[in-house]
Amino acid sequence: MTMLRQATKVGLPFMNLVRFKGLPILEQLHLEEKLLRTSSDNWCIVNDGTNAPAIVMGISGKPSELIEIGPVLRDHVPVIKRFSGGGTVIVDSGTIFVTLICNKDVVPGVQPYPRSIMSWSGLLYSEVFQGIDGFQLRENDYVFGDHKFGGNAQSIIKSRWIHHTSFLWDYDSRNMAYLKLPARAPKYRSARNHAEFVCRMKEYMPRSIFIERTMKALESHFSVKPVNLDAVVGSHSSGYVHSTRLLSKHELKDAVTTLLESRALSG
Repeated sequence: MTMLRQATKVGLPFMNLVRFKGLPILEQLHLEEKLLRTSSDNWCIVNDGTNAPAIVMGISGKPSELIEIGPVLRDHVPVIKRFSGGGTVIVDSGTIFVTLICNKDVVPGVQPYPRSIMSWSGLLYSEVFQGIDGFQLRENDYVFGDHKFGGNAQSIIKSRWIHHTSFLWDYDSRNMAYLKLPARAPKYRSARNHAEFVCRMKEYMPRSIFIERTMKALESHFSVKPVNLDAVVGSHSSGYVHSTRLLSKHELKDAVTTLLESRALSG
C-alpha cells in the first residue's frame, strides 16, 4: 500500500503544509501575505481556531458600511483589513482556516482567475464533504443547502494566487450582531440576517474529521510535506512590509463621523 501511494505521487507538485492551533488571525494573514509574495513554493496553511474574536474585512471594505462600529468600539473587538478581496467575517476559536497558496501553473486546468480557482476549490472540498447531503459551492460560498458555512477570499498576483477560507465549525451568535447586512450580497442570501443565513459545520462533521479529510483531499493533488513554523518564519521574514493591518480606533471613529456627515448632507 505504501509503495502504491508513493507511486501515485510521482509527478505531483510539491506543497508545504503548515499547521497551527489558535494562531492569532493577524499573524496568520501576515504570514500568508509574505508567502504569497516572497516564496516560490506552494503552501497550505491550516489554523484550527484563532485565539480571540476579531473582524476581518476585505481590502476594499469600508467599516461604516460593513460593521456596527459603536458596539465594536465599546467591546474592543479588533478590526483587521486583509490584503485579499472578499467579504467581512468575524472569526474566533470556532473558526477553522484553510489557505492554499499556489504558483499559477501548478494545478492542471486552473487559470489564475477567480472563477477558475473557485471552481477547482469547490471540487477539492466536494471530496472533503462527500456523502453529506446539500454541500455545494454557491455564489463563491460553501453551503449546506442554502446555509453558508464557509467564506472565501482570493488574491492573484503575476505568477501566484492565494485562496483562503474561513469555515464556521462553530460560532457565537452574539458576535454576528457586530456585522451589518452588506449592500452587496449573494442572491441566495435573500436579505436574511446572519443568524438565518449561516450554519455550524459541527452539525455535519466532527472538527478532527474535517481536517483529516482536507489533508487527504490535498494529497490527491499534491505531494504534501509538513513544515514547522520556525522554518517558515525564518526563511521569509527579512525586509517584507505587509499590507494587512489592524485598523486603529481613530480610523473607526473617523468612519462613524464620515457616515454621519454623509447622512446629514443627503438628508
